[in-house]
Amino acid sequence: METPEPRWLTSEERAAWMALMSLFMRLPAALDTQLQRDAGISHFEYGILAGLSESPGRTLRMSTLAVLAEGSLARLSQAVGRLEKRGWVRRFPDPTDGRYTLAELTETGWEKVVETAPGHVEHVRTLVFDPLTKGQVRHLHEIGRRIMHAVDPADPCGNLEKR
Repeated sequence: METPEPRWLTSEERAAWMALMSLFMRLPAALDTQLQRDAGISHFEYGILAGLSESPGRTLRMSTLAVLAEGSLARLSQAVGRLEKRGWVRRFPDPTDGRYTLAELTETGWEKVVETAPGHVEHVRTLVFDPLTKGQVRHLHEIGRRIMHAVDPADPCGNLEKR
């Protein structure tokens, strides 16, 4: 049986892939640097705080928060432990199902999000949205959704239906 020829990238595809890979490597580091400098937290920790801040009752199951933060349960647990020590998050058993642990954003955690969000959003705007036209932003959204659908069809961010 003959092995099929690999579907090599065209020069245009290779250039797009290299640009995308560079973005994947450099953007998270740039976001992390800004948050460490201005707020003393990592981008992952900010994602946890922001995720909780946007949830009903500012509370989520740890397992749900891990998915939202794009991290393993072990990584999330360590980060939430650091946030707990700072008084920004608290953990407690889920009263409806003791097998789960809930994470809740405290009032001081909420204040940290409110204090941190403007600088973070400005940095995101500067790095990602200011260099693009409105049409390119729409294309970026569509491209991101399509790629996420190919990576994980069950992921709601990759859902191809219009929102």
